[in-house]
Amino acid sequence: MQTRTRFAPSPTGYMHVGNLRTALYAYLIAKGDGGKFILRIEDTDRGRLIEGAVDVIYKTLKETGLKHDEGPDVGGDYGPYVQSQRMSLYMDYAKELIARGHAYYCFCGKDEEEQPHGHDNKGAQKYDRRCLKLSPEEVKANLDAGKPFVIRQRIPDGGSTSFTDEVYGTITVDNDEIEDQILIKSDGFPTYNFANVIDDHLMAITHIIRGSEYLSSTPKYNLLYSAFGWDIPKYVHCPPVMKDAQNKLSKRNGDASYDDLIAKGYLSDAILNYIALLGWSPGGEREKFSLPELVEAFSVSGISKSPAIFDTAKLEWLNGEYIKALSPDEFYALVRGRLESFIKDKNVDLYTLSTLLQKRTTKLTDVIEQSDFLNELPDYDPQMYVHKKMKTTPESSLEALCDILPVLEALPEWTIDAIHDAMMELVAKKGVKNGWLLWPLRTAVSGKAVTPGGGVELAYLLGRDETIKRIKTGIEKLK
Repeated sequence: MQTRTRFAPSPTGYMHVGNLRTALYAYLIAKGDGGKFILRIEDTDRGRLIEGAVDVIYKTLKETGLKHDEGPDVGGDYGPYVQSQRMSLYMDYAKELIARGHAYYCFCGKDEEEQPHGHDNKGAQKYDRRCLKLSPEEVKANLDAGKPFVIRQRIPDGGSTSFTDEVYGTITVDNDEIEDQILIKSDGFPTYNFANVIDDHLMAITHIIRGSEYLSSTPKYNLLYSAFGWDIPKYVHCPPVMKDAQNKLSKRNGDASYDDLIAKGYLSDAILNYIALLGWSPGGEREKFSLPELVEAFSVSGISKSPAIFDTAKLEWLNGEYIKALSPDEFYALVRGRLESFIKDKNVDLYTLSTLLQKRTTKLTDVIEQSDFLNELPDYDPQMYVHKKMKTTPESSLEALCDILPVLEALPEWTIDAIHDAMMELVAKKGVKNGWLLWPLRTAVSGKAVTPGGGVELAYLLGRDETIKRIKTGIEKLK
């Protein structure tokens, strides 16, 4: 049978990191085996739907290159691919389970708080199956009277249910610990747990990839498959993604979504690469993979059982590696808009600025902080002129700036090469090291200890008038 995986998000918010990792692993398993990757929108939890969330799902999959073979927007042989458009299916299957003795009507009230509970053998509350004791005549009378109901799965009495997960191995759960879960809610909509079993079977899904938080629900799914006499798919449960040792990443808690990371200056390819490594090891020391390379390298055997910590520093490093690999033109295309909206002087050579910034950028947002001196000279401490390696002091820096000023004022053309040659001639004339002269120039024109270029490049970017003005400011500070 052809491998078929699915990504089945609920449109209840933005694409958070754990959700995107599920989509990525499902894509890699399918493509690595020559199979198909399916997108299904699970929108039966009507109270939590957020307008525009489906568009975010489409946009994220497109930007990350996780192209689905079937889905609401591209069609396929197993549609419709939106659960709310499949509503006519679920009630029929629930009633079939009732006829088979694996489900029953429950009239105990819509709110869980109103429903009677007993306890399982571990002391946890669970529904006490009061409505399971109703006679067929009582059930019919309630239905004829229009009394609200839900349909519950009937868990077998005693015994246990086992399943094998590709990551966690064989897991066995006592049936007495499993509650008779609701399959059809009082509004007629199916629960997530029921609808995805029906849809996964009808769409011929062979592998279910999801977070380990669903491990405890899996026995219920398997009992449903068995009740219908259907083949059970392979399960791949992935470890949780944690913000730290105690707390999971969660969109409900406002943790980083894909769009948040893009806004913070991370590249889509770097985000996807890093997310692949959250709970999966390729073996060896290599960590940088393109999406096609991930398809070749990925194996379920590399997925860990242990939680994965979202390490922002590692993501930043990896993002920096992707930025370094860009051509100057590619990098400029990514930062041009940011620079154009931030730099006040429209005469600044943004392309040259971009080439200087690229070597020192780990996130696209870094270009703003690194370029702020171009808008305004910060009020800096004269002690910044002191540099042991360059052998500069306030006194030597004052001498250097006083020598530099007339040379730059008289320079016939304002180019990097012209400024560089003039400074080198002055270095030779004074018989000093390059840094002795250029460190004071860099400090005077930027007012910063760390800049995207040296004094020559910064002077060129600022232009003659602003450079002269800032050198004079430096001289006054040092006097």
